[in-house]
This record gives sequence, structure tokens and C-alpha cells, in this order.
Amino acid sequence: MQDRALSRIFRVAALSSVAALGLTACGSDDAPPAAPSGVTAQAGTATSVHVMWRQAPESSGITAYEVYRGKTKVKDVPADQSMVDITGLDPSTPYTFTVRAKDGDGTYSPHSAARSATTPAAVPEDKKAPSRPAGLTAKSDGPRGALLTWTGLPGDEGVTSYDIYQGGSKIHSVAGGATSARITWLRPGTHYSFTLAARDAADNTSPVSRSVEVTTPKGPGDDPDTAPTAFRAETHAAGGAYYVDLSWVAPETGAEVTTYEIYLDGTFATTLIWGGEPPKGRATYSVFVGKKAGDAYRVKLRAKLPDGKWGRFSEERSVVTGKAS
Repeated sequence: MQDRALSRIFRVAALSSVAALGLTACGSDDAPPAAPSGVTAQAGTATSVHVMWRQAPESSGITAYEVYRGKTKVKDVPADQSMVDITGLDPSTPYTFTVRAKDGDGTYSPHSAARSATTPAAVPEDKKAPSRPAGLTAKSDGPRGALLTWTGLPGDEGVTSYDIYQGGSKIHSVAGGATSARITWLRPGTHYSFTLAARDAADNTSPVSRSVEVTTPKGPGDDPDTAPTAFRAETHAAGGAYYVDLSWVAPETGAEVTTYEIYLDGTFATTLIWGGEPPKGRATYSVFVGKKAGDAYRVKLRAKLPDGKWGRFSEERSVVTGKAS
């Protein structure tokens, strides 16, 4: 029985994950997207610059970003990311960067405001990493932000940038002379852990600092529940096969939710990624489960949140192929 269930789940994952990648939202908007805002450019090493921008607001329909060095496109970035390291640059050289957005109809925004950064001079044969940063502290900065501060390393360490990590993921970079950073796009009433590492012009990276933890407060009207709501599951037959039809309402996160994980019988089955703007209100999706009537399934899903974490699972629903739900 267990082998049959696992085989069924793998079959669902193989067939439905391919279809999920190509999903696009219906409808079109003649107006181009707004230019990305909040763009910054910070030299990380003698050969790299870290470019960041503000994520598009909810309902923007953004599906991708393009990063330009001068008039040359140098990076394509998916819609769920808002930063990238541009590498392969020359030391001691000024560069100018812009970002533009693309929506589900293939319409491009104007370029953002240009931001400049100059890479530092290369340090020949430098293999010594900076010292481990010390004095890192964190405090909440409203229900969706945190403020980090630390003790700057001395000038002879040659630090060109500090990289900030949330869990094990890099989320931000600031200049080597900085001793603080504000982190945004967090969730109310949520616990976070941060660490810090220093880099020099030769791309040597220090050991990470000790971790610091902070819990964002729950603001007026904020709901930290991240589970999809109003979850329903039914089955239908078509072309001699059976499908599980899912519908739900996305959790309120402060930004669009574009990615979900679907579980069958308690085991991960497939990832659903909206290829365009996610549906407004109730979302729907059908999962192929096979050609046999009378098979029972338990199904649930969860959303990937703007801060990169997975939210809580929806309620679990049970269905049987070939029977009215």
C-alpha cells in the first residue's frame, strides 16, 4: 500500500510540476509597469557590485527584472528576488546600474533611476580574510522591519562590504564603512535570526558573527497567520483520467504570493509557480492524479512568503476519485 501511494505521488510531481511552471494569469493591462524604486548599488569586492531594489507592490503583475550596466543588460532576475551580485568587473572602475521590470504581458517598465558604484583597487595576493564582526545587535523597527547595528572593523582590515544573512540566506549588503542596516519586508509577530560577515576587495569573507534574534511586533490589524484560507478540494474526470481541483484564498502577506507547495497524503508532490500575475481573490489549480477510480487522497498546500520562509499549511481536505466531494 505504501509503495503504491509513493508511486502515485511521484507521478503527480513529474506531470504537474512541468505544467505549473508555465501558468500565466488572464487579462492584460495596456499601461507599462512602474519603474523599480529604491535602487542601490554597493561595491562588494574589487570585481563585484551588489545591486538591490524595492520589490514591486501587490497587484503589480511583475514577473521578472532586468539589471543593466550602462546600456548593457547583465542579469535577468526572477520576480521573487530583489537583489543580485554583478561580477566580473574591473578594479578601481566606476559603473552605473539601472533596473527595469517586466509584467506577464511582456511589457517593460522604464528604467529605474541610475545608481553608481566604484569598485575598490585590487589587493594582489591577498588571501587573508577580515576578522569576525563583533557587537551585532538587533531590534524590531515596526511590525515589518528590523534594525541591525554592529562594531565596525578597523581600516587596516580592508573591509569593502558587510553581508547580512537571515538564517542561511544572504539578504542584504552594505558598504564597508557602515555600522547599521535596516531590514524590511518582514512579517508581523514573527521570530527572525540574523548574522553578519565582512568581505574585502579580494573577495575574502570573514567568519560569520554570532547570531542575533528579534521578534517583530504585531501591529494594529496585522494577522501573522500565513496559511492559505478557504481551502477546498474536489475531483473531476476528463479524458479517462482523474484530477483533484484545488481552490483557496492567498494569505495576507503585504505582497503577492506567487509560489505554493502542494502535498498529497502528507508528502510533498509538486511546486506551483504562477507564471504571470497571481489570481485576485480565489485561486484555482487542478492536479492530475491518475486513471483509477476509488483512490483516496489527503491534500493541503502552503505558500512561500515575501521574506523567503514557507507559511503555515492550509487545512487538509480528503477526496476520492470517481466520487462526488
